[in-house]
Amino acid sequence: MADQAKRGRLKVTPVGAVAGDGPHSRHTLLGKPKKTAKARSASEHSQKGSKQQEVKSPKEESTDMEMADDVRFQLRLKEEADDEDFVTGKAAIDRKRKREPTDGLSSSTILSLHKKKKVTPEWDGETGVGKKKRKTDRKEKNVVKEEGTHHPIPTKKWTREQVEASKALKIKKQEEEEQQRWRWWEEDKYEDGIKWKFLEHKGPYFPPKYQPLPHDVKLYYDGKPVKLGLAAEEVALFFAQMLDHEYTTKEVFRNNFFRDWRKEMTEEERVLITDLNKCDFGEIHAMHRERVETRKNMSKDEKQTLKEANQKIMDEYGYCLLDHHRERVGNFKIEPPGLFRGRGEHPKQGMLKRRIQPEDVVINCSWDSRFPEPPAGHRWKEVRHDNTVTWLASWTENVQGSFKYVMLSAISKLKGEKDWEKYELARRLKSRVDDIRLQYQNDLKSKQMVTRQRAVALYFIDKLALRAGNEKEEGETADTVGCCSLRVEHITLHDVLDGEKCVVEFDFLGKDSIRYYNKVPVSKRVFKNLKLFKESKQEGDDLFDRLNTAMLNKHLSSLMPGLTAKVFRTYNASITLQEQLRELSTTSDNMAEKLLSYNRANRAVAVLCNHQRAPPKTFEKSMANLQTKIESCKEKLALAKRELKQTKEEAKGSSDSKLLTTVEKKKKAVQRSAEQLLRMEVQATDREENKQIALSTSKLNYLDPRITVAWCKNMEVPLDKVYNKSLRAKFAWAVEMTELDFEF
Repeated sequence: MADQAKRGRLKVTPVGAVAGDGPHSRHTLLGKPKKTAKARSASEHSQKGSKQQEVKSPKEESTDMEMADDVRFQLRLKEEADDEDFVTGKAAIDRKRKREPTDGLSSSTILSLHKKKKVTPEWDGETGVGKKKRKTDRKEKNVVKEEGTHHPIPTKKWTREQVEASKALKIKKQEEEEQQRWRWWEEDKYEDGIKWKFLEHKGPYFPPKYQPLPHDVKLYYDGKPVKLGLAAEEVALFFAQMLDHEYTTKEVFRNNFFRDWRKEMTEEERVLITDLNKCDFGEIHAMHRERVETRKNMSKDEKQTLKEANQKIMDEYGYCLLDHHRERVGNFKIEPPGLFRGRGEHPKQGMLKRRIQPEDVVINCSWDSRFPEPPAGHRWKEVRHDNTVTWLASWTENVQGSFKYVMLSAISKLKGEKDWEKYELARRLKSRVDDIRLQYQNDLKSKQMVTRQRAVALYFIDKLALRAGNEKEEGETADTVGCCSLRVEHITLHDVLDGEKCVVEFDFLGKDSIRYYNKVPVSKRVFKNLKLFKESKQEGDDLFDRLNTAMLNKHLSSLMPGLTAKVFRTYNASITLQEQLRELSTTSDNMAEKLLSYNRANRAVAVLCNHQRAPPKTFEKSMANLQTKIESCKEKLALAKRELKQTKEEAKGSSDSKLLTTVEKKKKAVQRSAEQLLRMEVQATDREENKQIALSTSKLNYLDPRITVAWCKNMEVPLDKVYNKSLRAKFAWAVEMTELDFEF
């Protein structure tokens, strides 16, 4: 295992040692604490409960003992912290006050207050690297301290028959879901342009009406309370809800909000309220925070009631009949009104997103279905029967004037067919891409400027996977650009940079206001053309002033039917994944190394497509905790090796079968510790490399799922290690039809 960790391909680089607060660091640095009387009592209860456990295999028993030791230690620390002998001053008084109210509570409430914490699994949910630990055995008793006495909390014990019945029920449910799944990929396709023959649904779900503020909650203007009309009061609530967000400190946001807010006011309100800085939303904000906390602290029964209400809405609006098959609707809820935020420094942030009414909505269904009923007192804008489109309802939002649609979910036939066609089109490009590249290389020396600009743009789209970039009205949206809308200010040309010749430095805001910064060596001919394009132009002028996205896509479609700039992006992402998996994967690797190889291949695609993310807020803390576990695991491995060496010396020259058996057990213990250490080090490496890269975007939209399915089958990696449940459902067609020898 140590040799595998040293491979250059693996690059396992443990993060620097950081002292943590986890159980392993406590054992290592402080040693085990002495037992107090209360701790000894808790230990006796724990031991008494453990005797009633069912018989387990040696491997499970060993794992349970290791984890139970950590949990018992945490329980002891908690008991010491709760004991007034260990807490002084205000902390002791506060703890005592917290316990006092439980005197009059029911036993079930006290139970929930003292509920035992679960052991955090060593598992990275995003990367899938690591091994889940078993939860600590339920038979270990918690202790409730009540007037100096100790009472074990009874826990429900599942019999072996109940466990088996639960497993059987889960398997049966999965089998039923599989049988009910519509295997549309095995049916004949409709003729071109036809998406469905029968469509019936309930229409969109509208958000509830606005509820007025309580009488004791008011807006203050210049220190005096103001009673607003319902329309203006609702918009004021939107702003108050965001007071703890930095948006409300931005001048653009405040100006846009105030302008739209005044439109909702009456004439008298507009005369009175003329300055946003004189408005005090404090009481409204406090009420909002109180409501948020109330929702967080809902009882189990309240949460269950809310869950049942949401499920009822889902059952009514969340499904439709598509060609007489029950299909899931994706976004059936119309977005409630609020304030527009946008991404980055969007010029429209703070504007009011008005409430959508049924009169704004166009319904699409089949003529022979039951039409959805609009809410009482309303009517639909229009009812259509267009089976060449896939949307169920449509409306136009007021901030950016864009169309919004109710569509089927990602696991539906319509979405699956669209994905399948997208990846098949990208696969067809594979056989034509060499000819296309040869043509745009020749076009770089064309006598027509527009042809040269088109060739350079295609070069960037092909080599750098840049988005084409659509035209936008100036000042209407955020200043984001793509390849065709690059300006002179967005690129800097370097004849020589860092030892490389003909380097282009890109710096611009791409989709969703994510910065694209890259320094790329290009061919000499491309570099000369870029110098030519920049001549006699100012910083704000278009780099490709004779080219737009429509012209580029029209040219691409003439080279291959259906070809667009986005198909190039999908092709380059998928082919990169396939090539990286071939280069990085080895069948002899263990599971952790195989998953690291997949994530590194996925990461190469994310870097190519500029899929970035902000580092998680808890990143440093989680890495410190992981490093603490690594250090503890190293000590555990060293101890296991010493014990093995000592046992071997004792068994040397001996024919005692017990000693020989002990040697074998010590060898297995060393092997387990070494494997655990390797998994943790691989996990640390993967997390560090993944800190600012978003793997899910490319996996969801740009990578042909058949590449992943074939790799999992060839590498004997369970698909659920790479794809979560939603992705497996979305790409069910790929899971079913992909063979071992699939090639993109």
